Amino acid sequence: MSNKKGKGERTINEEALIEKVLDGNDHAFRLLVEKYRNDVFRTIFAVLRDQKEAEDAAQEVFMKIYLSLPQYQNQGFKTWITRIAVNQAIDIKRKQVRRREEVAEELELPLVGTAKDSVEKEIIETDRRRLVRRKLDELPDNYRDVIYGFYIAEKSYQQMAEEQNVQVKTIEMKLYRARHWMKRNWKEDDFS
Repeated sequence: MSNKKGKGERTINEEALIEKVLDGNDHAFRLLVEKYRNDVFRTIFAVLRDQKEAEDAAQEVFMKIYLSLPQYQNQGFKTWITRIAVNQAIDIKRKQVRRREEVAEELELPLVGTAKDSVEKEIIETDRRRLVRRKLDELPDNYRDVIYGFYIAEKSYQQMAEEQNVQVKTIEMKLYRARHWMKRNWKEDDFS
């Protein structure tokens, strides 16, 4: 009986976290990321078979999860995020194959595993970084710092408040407004 209760509490906890994220609570989203980080990574790695690629893709998946969360309809959160992760990994794999074919055609070389594979991965990674940088540059200045600090540099509210010489509440409000700006102005397709 205690097992059932424990499972029920986890379900309620998960639903409560999702509600908090939808209400603008960044810490709740960070808890969801921590809870599912390994599952998402393993799912993506199973398709891509490359640790660095899988790590980068996992970050993109969590951005998509965050932006898509308002459309989530309690159909099983783990199943839902796994589907997003698999689709993202398959998209990346398709793009890799397409790029490899394009590079091979341009160079008129046979498709074989060579040093060019690592060059190709570097190109893909550079493109992805450029895309994320470009999207971050679209953010208004006062939002860019807190989004970068919290999500990329993984700083605490306290650290950012001290660095910017403001109250923690100011950082919370900036993040709340920045997230709403992103939801209004960015679409999931912008990151694929």
